[in-house]
Amino acid sequence: MSYFRVGCATLVLAIANLSMAHGQTSKPASSAAPLVIGQTFTLQSKVLGETRRINVYLPPAYTDSASLRLPVLYMPDGGLQEDFLHVAGLVQVSVGNATMRPFILVGIENTARRRDMTGPTTNVEDKKIAPKVGGSAAFRQFIRQELMPAVKQRYRTTAETAIVGESLAGLFVVETLLLEPTLFNTYLAFDPSLWWNNGQLAAQAGTLLQKAGRSVAPTVYLATSIQGDTAATRKVVQVGNQQAARPGSWHYEPMPQETHATIYHPAALRAFRAVFKPPTGR
Repeated sequence: MSYFRVGCATLVLAIANLSMAHGQTSKPASSAAPLVIGQTFTLQSKVLGETRRINVYLPPAYTDSASLRLPVLYMPDGGLQEDFLHVAGLVQVSVGNATMRPFILVGIENTARRRDMTGPTTNVEDKKIAPKVGGSAAFRQFIRQELMPAVKQRYRTTAETAIVGESLAGLFVVETLLLEPTLFNTYLAFDPSLWWNNGQLAAQAGTLLQKAGRSVAPTVYLATSIQGDTAATRKVVQVGNQQAARPGSWHYEPMPQETHATIYHPAALRAFRAVFKPPTGR
């Protein structure tokens, strides 16, 4: 399994040659060593008809043990040039300071983000954002049928799974919650793009959740910035709380101090502390 490199798979800390003062001859610097932060592998998807790169962060508790099994946190927008590094950092520091249970983080690097993150739409303006949209069902099938089995085969996992995303990835998280609520145990979405398809997903939330039934009991954490679709997000949470099988399992955090560009990191920190906190007494 290959290690990460800057721009592709391993991060390297470069050490520059230092010139000696007063005209002395420079000495060669020692060789730089790889700075390993995780693992990466590729997965040939028959569902999507393409190769997908998967980036993985493993907490120290996992690597220090030969038998420990951990839950898995999946994240779209999981490339090195996307959100993987800062979310891996949040997992690392949160687990380290005991405000979050350890999770294996699995980042799914994008190939056609706007295709994969969006469902069907009748809105003409929506269709202008990319050559192809509306591929969320196929992307969800890829996760269910190909990615999850591959992760279970490669790593020691428990049955617990979660998913986190922001913006269009947040839309995908909410759509998955409403259409296939048993795929994950926990759903985290920040500034989800619920304006998609004239806001139909939020409008149909009550009907979709009722169809799923009260036996379905996911944990949900949604947050919005000052630029987010607050009304639609509040509506989804309100309907969810009315139909929740477990009281308090649906969380909503308005964050008016954040913009759409800044919400992911602080919202993820709050979400991890709220829904992934270690058992009392630890």
